[in-house]
Amino acid sequence: MEKTGKSRLDEELDLACQVQQLLFPPSSPICSWCCTGVKNRMARKLGGDYFDFITMPDQCQSLFIGDVTGHGFHASVIMSLIYGYIHRSTIGECSPCEIAKGVNSFLATFAHRTRKLDHFFSTTLFFAIIDPRSLKMHYVNCGHTPPLAKQQDKILALPTSGPPLGFFAEPDIDVHEFQFNPGDRLLLCTDGMIEAKNQTGEMFGTQRLIEKLKQGGGDHIEFLEELFGQLDKFCGGQENEDDMTAILLDFNRPFSAY
Repeated sequence: MEKTGKSRLDEELDLACQVQQLLFPPSSPICSWCCTGVKNRMARKLGGDYFDFITMPDQCQSLFIGDVTGHGFHASVIMSLIYGYIHRSTIGECSPCEIAKGVNSFLATFAHRTRKLDHFFSTTLFFAIIDPRSLKMHYVNCGHTPPLAKQQDKILALPTSGPPLGFFAEPDIDVHEFQFNPGDRLLLCTDGMIEAKNQTGEMFGTQRLIEKLKQGGGDHIEFLEELFGQLDKFCGGQENEDDMTAILLDFNRPFSAY
């Protein structure tokens, strides 16, 4: 039987979804000084959320998470461009600020080609480098949802250090640092988590993330499963309007044996 145009399109979308999933790390990084869990859910098979973990030449661990403007097929194309650019840029020595400014310039080269679609060539980006010997993190947060750090009984929001990328020719971006200790947790997510709505239109919100982080319980994998379970229960069957990604890092003892 000859396939209809819709069935062929569905097959192409399924294939594109499989290709996009190959861009993401097949598993979380395995290291003695930190345990990492990740959970990703696209709203429309293809999406604009992206993330990865890259070991730097000096054995420091870089991690990034971002959210391209919009969602769906066009966002997945732009996400793939950014993903490839960041991977290429981390081959040598680099700083979070250099990476962010490079992504900004990279997006601008495409945005200049169209006035109708230029706003789609933009993204939030949290890019960090963690030294496993000291557990100190240097990072930039360009318009991304503020990550939440749990230190004992305190929850600290890591503020933005620059605007979303792709809007300004020379954005003002600062590098911040944060000192982790054994037993600390770091939760990163995209705004699809916070802006998820229930049947009355109420958003899940940041406060529920904070409360979940305060409660703790379970390891990095169990925490994310419980978080998404809580999110599903809150939404009550409502279809996701945006992509959702969450990353959780549990810090152990610093790694000293090189």
